[in-house]
Amino acid sequence: MTAILEGKVALITGSDSGIGQATAAAFAAAGADVVINYLHDAEGADATRATVEAAGRTALVVQADISDEAQVGEMFDRAVATFGGVDILVNNAGVDASGTDVAELSTEVWDAAIKTNLYGAFFCCRRFVQLRKEAKAGGKIINVTSVHEDIPNAGGAD
Repeated sequence: MTAILEGKVALITGSDSGIGQATAAAFAAAGADVVINYLHDAEGADATRATVEAAGRTALVVQADISDEAQVGEMFDRAVATFGGVDILVNNAGVDASGTDVAELSTEVWDAAIKTNLYGAFFCCRRFVQLRKEAKAGGKIINVTSVHEDIPNAGGAD
């Protein structure tokens, strides 16, 4: 793969597993340094770090709950302190609504999904755009969604 992302920094939420982990590996192979975000899976985040470093790139692992505005700010601050900026944001982290039928879905589970999937992406986008405007430079935002708009199921699980 060519180094089309050489000199770029990508922050990928939920990059401790699945699509986020694969995206981090692909971006590193294309030349980007990567900010690896995780919530609970430190081991998965460390595996992603090892993959990024094996590609000859630098990785920064940051534990942060993207549904918490302050933690998002701290994550971006660490990225800026380490790399000088962030050029690419991949909003990948997300949670489902537990597989519960809507009639039985608790407000707490609903709130957690909304806070992560909507507010979390918003908090990350807003901070990213603020940084890009300060740098007087463009950037790229990639939002990852699920298949559940085409393949619906109770609560979005499975």
